Amino acid sequence: MKSTPRPLLLLHADRVLMERLNRIAGDRFQLLRVNSWAELWAGVAEAPPAALVLVDPYFGEMNGRGPSPHLSHLLKAFPSATVVVATESTPSRYPDIRQMGEWGVAEVLQLDEDTSRESVRRRLLSARGQPLRRLLAHDPGFPLTGRARALMDAAVETVMMGGYPRDLAKTLGFSPSTLLRWCERSQLPTPRRLLLWMRVLFASALLDDPGHSVFSVGLACGYSGDQALRRAIRAVIPLTPTQLRERGAFETASNAFFQELAALRDEQADRR
Repeated sequence: MKSTPRPLLLLHADRVLMERLNRIAGDRFQLLRVNSWAELWAGVAEAPPAALVLVDPYFGEMNGRGPSPHLSHLLKAFPSATVVVATESTPSRYPDIRQMGEWGVAEVLQLDEDTSRESVRRRLLSARGQPLRRLLAHDPGFPLTGRARALMDAAVETVMMGGYPRDLAKTLGFSPSTLLRWCERSQLPTPRRLLLWMRVLFASALLDDPGHSVFSVGLACGYSGDQALRRAIRAVIPLTPTQLRERGAFETASNAFFQELAALRDEQADRR
């Protein structure tokens, strides 16, 4: 696994926010500022799937007119893009925030609350996992315990951070052995395999966007390229990335994931 700076496309005039972003960029982000919705559209069209987009949802709009329709159009045109909006979280904004969530915005950076560099950094990194969390949460046919759901949420966050099983254990405040026991009791795969599944599911969500090459999806998921991604996928599903795409990548991968969970549940039932 390797980590490369992720492009962060910024359409926002807030100078304080710009200073914070410059300070947190480091080796995590490559900050790319644009000056219009048209420039942002062109940037997203050319950006790799690992890119993040941070926008002022009211850019170019008069006060009181709500979020820009350009934001809605962008999200419809690039459904796999990870878009974060930066705005104040005053009560008057709540209806707009709810509407933008329905449009597909991954996260809201609250300018009046996310004032530290660390909170901004974590908000941006966690945003990458929101689409995957939503997709996993929409499977009604396989009920999960609260503990299993918490483990999966933490696994998504760990994958988005480029982490390993030891990092997942640290996030939850567990020792590696305790994490293994929790996975077993929650009828989940081992920590290493659970993280592998989360990476494959994330890759599958990206593969469903025909604008992304297999190579770029591999890089976005922390692999060295298409061959490494191919090996990771085949470790859990006997299909190539191209075959996944043809069958509906995320639906096929998520079905296989929940089938494995069902098999684990049956195995534990047989042991009783």
